[in-house]
Amino acid sequence: MRALAFLVSLSLFAWAGPAYAQILPYHIDPSAREIVPNLAPVPAIRFLTTADFPPFNYRDEETGELIGFNVDLARSLCAELDLACTIQAWPWEQAARALEDRQGDALIAGLALSPENGELFDFSTIYLALPARFVTRVAEAEGFDPAGLADKTVAVRRGSTHAEFIRRYVAGAVLSEFASEFDALNALEKGTVDAYFGDALRASFWLNEHLTCCDFAGFPYFRPDLFGDGFAVAVPAGNDAVRHAIDYGLVRLKRSGVMDELYLRWFPVSFY
Repeated sequence: MRALAFLVSLSLFAWAGPAYAQILPYHIDPSAREIVPNLAPVPAIRFLTTADFPPFNYRDEETGELIGFNVDLARSLCAELDLACTIQAWPWEQAARALEDRQGDALIAGLALSPENGELFDFSTIYLALPARFVTRVAEAEGFDPAGLADKTVAVRRGSTHAEFIRRYVAGAVLSEFASEFDALNALEKGTVDAYFGDALRASFWLNEHLTCCDFAGFPYFRPDLFGDGFAVAVPAGNDAVRHAIDYGLVRLKRSGVMDELYLRWFPVSFY
């Protein structure tokens, strides 16, 4: 498995919530020379996904249509590369095996970048990393400094790597552990804890319904060893033509602004 790196975008977009800017993901090297791959061996891409992972890939309750961020991204990649494209949903427990059996060219469903999967598949560059973040009440978010959490109570999900992070790196903080991220965030809203630390993606959905209460505080924390690498597209091992095409398409989508539009469509409260 190739080493993967990522940057955080410094582009700011105004919005109407308590935070005054949206920071967008930036997973390409802006100074890198654009190398156009040979697309002749890739007349089409058969994407595999699942239908049970909102908001990334799932079925619309009314129409049954396959929708989500990953679905839109797959279609945008094919449009950008001017390739024919199909997207087929598989049960999660069968999706990786279907890719291994070459029943598709690429799996866009959040397959973990684990050593075990790395023996079977190659991966595109990361298109969405998953940071951890602090959340506080709005009044405390501006000028937030984690060093100020000594003797303060920080809500976390019980047994999570986020709890381990606080134990290791936030001296003096008092952990308050909950069964789920949302229970921890609800405790913050009630004022029974001083801050929350955890998965920023899940927190962004909660914040979307609690904009007057709370906000992200401080900077995102990217620790693949604790919080995971993020999302990449898996392809059968050795299928470099498809992988190079997808990597090229991801760069083009970011530089054209399409990736940002997709991100803000599905994640209206940026978790970066």
